[in-house]
Amino acid sequence: MAPKTKPKPSTASQPPPAIEDLFTNLNKHIQRSEFQQAVKVADQVLAIASGDEDAIRCKVVALIKDDKLDEALSAIRKAPIDFSYAKAYCLYRQNKLDEALESLKTQDDKNPATMLLESQILYRLGRMDACVEECQKLQKSKIDSLEINLVAALVSAGRSSEVQGALDAFRVKPTSSFELAFNTACALIESNKYSDAEQLLLTARRIGQETLTEDNYAEDDVEIELAPIATQLAYVQQILGQSSEAMRAYTDIINRNLADDSSIAVAVNNVISLKAPKEVSDGLKKLDKLRDKDAQNFRLSNVLELRLSPKHKEAIYSNRVLLLLHANKLDQARELVTALPDLFPDSVMPVLLQVALLTRENKAAKAEELLGQYADKFPAKSKVVLLARAQVAAAAGHHNVAADSLSKIPDIQYMPATIATIVALKERAGDINGAAAVLDSAVKWWLNAMTEDNKLNLIMQEAASFKLRHGKSEDASRLFEELVKSHGSLEALVGLVTTIADVDVDKAELYEKQLKPLPGLKGIDVNSLEKTSGAKHVEGSFLVPEASDEVKNKEKTKKKRKRKPKYPKGFDPANPGPAPDPERWLPKRERSSYRPKRKDKRTAQVRGAQGSVSREKHDSSVPAPTASTSAPSNSKSTNSKEQAKPSKSSRKKSRN
Repeated sequence: MAPKTKPKPSTASQPPPAIEDLFTNLNKHIQRSEFQQAVKVADQVLAIASGDEDAIRCKVVALIKDDKLDEALSAIRKAPIDFSYAKAYCLYRQNKLDEALESLKTQDDKNPATMLLESQILYRLGRMDACVEECQKLQKSKIDSLEINLVAALVSAGRSSEVQGALDAFRVKPTSSFELAFNTACALIESNKYSDAEQLLLTARRIGQETLTEDNYAEDDVEIELAPIATQLAYVQQILGQSSEAMRAYTDIINRNLADDSSIAVAVNNVISLKAPKEVSDGLKKLDKLRDKDAQNFRLSNVLELRLSPKHKEAIYSNRVLLLLHANKLDQARELVTALPDLFPDSVMPVLLQVALLTRENKAAKAEELLGQYADKFPAKSKVVLLARAQVAAAAGHHNVAADSLSKIPDIQYMPATIATIVALKERAGDINGAAAVLDSAVKWWLNAMTEDNKLNLIMQEAASFKLRHGKSEDASRLFEELVKSHGSLEALVGLVTTIADVDVDKAELYEKQLKPLPGLKGIDVNSLEKTSGAKHVEGSFLVPEASDEVKNKEKTKKKRKRKPKYPKGFDPANPGPAPDPERWLPKRERSSYRPKRKDKRTAQVRGAQGSVSREKHDSSVPAPTASTSAPSNSKSTNSKEQAKPSKSSRKKSRN
C-alpha cells in the first residue's frame, strides 16, 4: 500500500507579513546593494498598500540602480506621485536628452540636484554656455567636484581664458585632484600652451596613480581610469611634432585594450590622422571597429554616442569621409555626407565635406553655389565658408569669384595678405581697374584705422608701385608724394623722383635734392655724358657712365687675337675632299664596321664512327676548370653510361 502524502499547508491560511518587517527587509537589501530583492520586497509592500510612496520610491531607485531603466520609467508613469527628476535621470541615461530636459522643466522649484542634472544634460547637448551658467548658479551650493564640471564646460565652450578666474573663485588649485588637473591641462591646450599642458598632464597622472592606489584600485583599473590622461599626453606630443612618440603611445593604448571606449576611439582617430592618406584601407578598417554593427550605414556604437563629445564625434565622421574620398569610394562618401547635417546641425563641417565631395567630382561651380548660399544664410559662420569658396574658385580658374569671396570677409578684408591676394586674382582676371579700386579702398581704410600696427605705409607703397606698373603715373606720383610727406620714406622718394621726372622736371629736381648723394659720383659731368656717342636713352633704366681710358686699355690687353688654324701637310682647305672617318681614333673592335674573324670549322671535324672521340683530342680539348657552386661529381663513376648527355645544341652540331 502506497504511503500517504503529507498535505501541504494552505497559503491562504497564513497571515501576510507585517509592513514593518517588509520595510526592514527592504532596507537590508538596499544596504547590501541587492536591488533585485529590494524590488521584490517593494512589490510585496505595494500589494498590501498600493499607494505607499516610500515603497514606490524604493522600487524606482532600485530599478535605476540595477540599470533597468525601461522598467523604472514604466513604474514612474504608473506612480501617483511626481517623479520628474527620476524620469529625467532615466531619459538622460538613455541619451534622450531633449525629453530629459523637458521633464526637468515641469518641476516647480529647482533644487541643487535638479540644477546639477540640468547642467549635465546641457553639456551632453553641446549647449556649453548654458551649462556654464547653471554651474555658476550652483557655486554657493557647496557641491562636491562642481569646479571640475565648470572647467570642462568652459573649455568646451571655447572660454579657456576664464578657467583661471573660475579656479580663483572656487579657491582651489589645479593640482587639487587629477580630474581638475586634466581639465585645466585641456584649457592650456586650447590656449596653445602645449609645453605647460604636457607638464600638468604628467602631474595629473602622478596624482591619479597615488589617489587610486590609496583607494585600493587594481593596476588594470588604475590604467583604465587614467587612460584619458595618456591619450591627451599622446595628442600633445603629436602637436609638438613628436610623431613617433605619439604613435607609440596611441598604439600601446589600443593594443593593451585597458582604456575606456572613448579613449580608444580618440586614439584610433589620431592614429589615422598620423598615417593617412598613406594607409587608407587600414584606416577604414580601424574605424569599422567603432561602428554600430547593426546599422546598415556607418554610425558610431551606442556607447561612443553616449560618451564622446560632439567635437570628437564630428572629427571621427569627418575623417571617415576623407578616407572614403582618398579611397575613391564616392558612393559611400555621398551617403555619409548626406547624413551629417542631421547629426551636427550647428556645425560648418558637413557643408565643407559636401564641397570636398563635389570638388572631387569636378563640380566646382555647384560647390561655389552651395558655399555662397550657406554664407548668406548663416553670416556668423561665413568666414570659413567664404575662405573655402575662394580656394575652390581659385583652383577652378574662377578668379573673380575667389576675389569677391575674400572681399566679403570683414575680419581680414583689409589685411595686407588678403589685399595682395585679391589684387593678384583681379590681375589674372584682367580687371586692372577693379584691382586699383581694391587698393584705393584699402588706403582709405588704413588712413582711418586706429591700430598700433598700422600698415598704411606698406599699402600705399604697393598701391603706388601697382599703378606705376600699369601706366597710371599721376596716381602713383600722388601716392608717392603723400608717403614722402607723411612717413619720409626713402623708397617712396626714389619712386616719386622717377615718376614725376617725365611730367614736372622742376618738381622732380626739388625732391631729388632730398636724396643723399652717392659716393664716387661728385666729379662726373652729366651733360658731357649725354653728349658721348655711346650714351643711349632707355626708358625705365638708369644711364651707366662710360669707362675710363685706363680701364679700356686693360680690357684691350686682355683680348686674345685669333690665330689661323694649322692644317696637315699637303691639305688644301679649298678642296678638303671627303670627310674623315669619325671613328678613326677608336680601337678596331669598337668601330661599327668591325667584323670578327670566323673560326676554322675544319679543326672541329671528327673522323671515325659517330660518337667516338679519340683520347688525344679529347684530352687536348678539355677546358680549364672554373669555380662552381654545384656539388662535386663522384670520381669513382667511370662507366660511360653514367656520363652526362649532350645538350640539344651539341646534338644539332654533331648532325652537321
